[in-house]
Amino acid sequence: MIEKTIKNLEKNGFEVLHVKSKEEALNVAKTYIENGLKVGLGGSTTVAQIGLLDFLITNQNINLCNQYENGISIEENMQRRREGILSDLYITGCNAITQSGELVNVDGDGNRVAAQIFGPKKVLLFVGKNKIVKDIDAGFKRIKEIAVPKNVERMNNKAKSMGKEARYNLDNIANKFSFINGDKKGRTTIVLIDEDLGY
Repeated sequence: MIEKTIKNLEKNGFEVLHVKSKEEALNVAKTYIENGLKVGLGGSTTVAQIGLLDFLITNQNINLCNQYENGISIEENMQRRREGILSDLYITGCNAITQSGELVNVDGDGNRVAAQIFGPKKVLLFVGKNKIVKDIDAGFKRIKEIAVPKNVERMNNKAKSMGKEARYNLDNIANKFSFINGDKKGRTTIVLIDEDLGY
């Protein structure tokens, strides 16, 4: 199944780097992080799980559009998301990848799916093997039954831990759906990890 998916992703213009572990994925990611680079971020549990989010936040040699920085205003958060869409490199995950080589995603505000479609010069996606599904319908089913409920729980728990209102639900974090059938060769690289990661 993985080899078929990789073949079809490559046919659709995506570069695929197949790695065995989180550690290998992080090492691959570091090869893309050059001094002076403007880096955008999309919400991704996988990016955090492989250690890349921490690496980016502590890297003083890049211009990170970090909307997750503690203490910034909502206005600053939105501005950083906008800046991320025009970055040199955009880093995020993917909700589902079909065996036919398509990307299936959902987003609340839309910055993550927008950046995958257009804007950043380069897009780097980190995806666990558990995200591979049969087809687009299975991708949207996975989003509605797995990704969205788990992300609602995660985001509400984080809000409560920060003393904020647990305001996230199925209606406000699943507003924008997309599927991407292909991309210009060289723009999007998918690091496919032989582990179950993310939601």
